[in-house]
Amino acid sequence: MTRHTALNNIDHRDLRVDPRRGARMGDDVMFAPTFPAEFRNVQAHYPIVFHKDGQGRFQPVALFGFRQGQNLFLRGERWDATYLPLAMERQPFLIGRSGTELAVHIDLDHPRVGTATGEPLFREHGGSSDYLERMTSMLRTLHDGLEATPAFIDALLRHELLESFVLDVQLDDGAQHRLAGFYTVQEDRLRALDADAFLALHRDGHLEPLYMVLASLAQLRVLIERINRPDDAT
Repeated sequence: MTRHTALNNIDHRDLRVDPRRGARMGDDVMFAPTFPAEFRNVQAHYPIVFHKDGQGRFQPVALFGFRQGQNLFLRGERWDATYLPLAMERQPFLIGRSGTELAVHIDLDHPRVGTATGEPLFREHGGSSDYLERMTSMLRTLHDGLEATPAFIDALLRHELLESFVLDVQLDDGAQHRLAGFYTVQEDRLRALDADAFLALHRDGHLEPLYMVLASLAQLRVLIERINRPDDAT
């Protein structure tokens, strides 16, 4: 369950957020949303693929595993990568609205939220803690990035650059996994675009993220290696 509310220094003055990672903190997820401005950091560790949300809209995601509830980057209370996607790092915070203004909200039912241990959100006299200031800045970056994503998706659809794919993986122990329900960039179609289309993608800032997506697919091999190592599996 979730219980979102606007954060304030009166009702929530004693709240703390546990920054540790782990399944019990809600990190046992197969993927998380990402956005074009984050692709350069994400592609160094995770495959970037596309997933349709409940409304049928495409969303780029950083892939962590081959099935729901599997995150191959979790090792106890440690996330085994040097970059953590902002959609994961921002938890349990989110951007909401107070009237017409954007405001920091918090999920009071999130397992990271409590009063006993973790990072304080407010100083003794009511000001935001350094931790909350950092989270607020991160939320702005995430919000702006997600707001800019539809234009990128529209460009991919306009040029028919997205295609579904299925990946069948046989593990060292003989087990089989099938990754399905995701989409990637059709590299041959991208290569075949005419000069005007390439220039338009470059002008609009979409060309570099496209190549970051293609480069990230090499990380599928990393996922396979992780699932073949029992100490990394969840």
